[in-house]
Amino acid sequence: MAERMYLFTRFERFWHWSQALLIIALLFSGFAIHGSHALLDFRTATEVHEMAAWLLIALWILTIFWHFTTGQWRQYVPTLANLQRVALYYVQGIFTGAPHPYKVTRERKHNPLQRIAYLGVLVLINPLIWISGLLYLFWTRMQPHLPAWINLEHVAVTHTLGAFLMLIFLIVHVYLTTTGHTPLAHIKAMISGWEERP
Repeated sequence: MAERMYLFTRFERFWHWSQALLIIALLFSGFAIHGSHALLDFRTATEVHEMAAWLLIALWILTIFWHFTTGQWRQYVPTLANLQRVALYYVQGIFTGAPHPYKVTRERKHNPLQRIAYLGVLVLINPLIWISGLLYLFWTRMQPHLPAWINLEHVAVTHTLGAFLMLIFLIVHVYLTTTGHTPLAHIKAMISGWEERP
């Protein structure tokens, strides 16, 4: 009989799926702004992009507050313990049917590689996107206060770089959700909150 554990609270699931939808909306509208597709006209794409950005900022402020008031921020503190074993699992063990070397608990939901990846999102990708995005949005007000070597093209390129890094993270994240004991096991857990283990 499968072992069940309530792993993800209602708020965590709300935050996860809301964030995912907003990031997809931002990527989709951002590609339209760049002219990569014509499924949205430029004006609609900019409006969708700006609205989704403000909603995501509000969601992140709420989520940061939740993480610190509940102590869940500890889930994201990086660790080197078992890092090599987990890395070897994803490089080799996953293809040979080896068991995952990390046992998930409610107190330790993320393995060492996940913690490093999420830290990278928090300290690299998010600041690139948000600082460049806000600079771009408020360029006429901010430009007089910035060093002369920063121009609008630098801001746009930085924002696009952050967006591509987020896209790469999203693709890898979605792929890794299919690596549970069944291809949909991790996705089901993020929908219901219950993690099932064989």
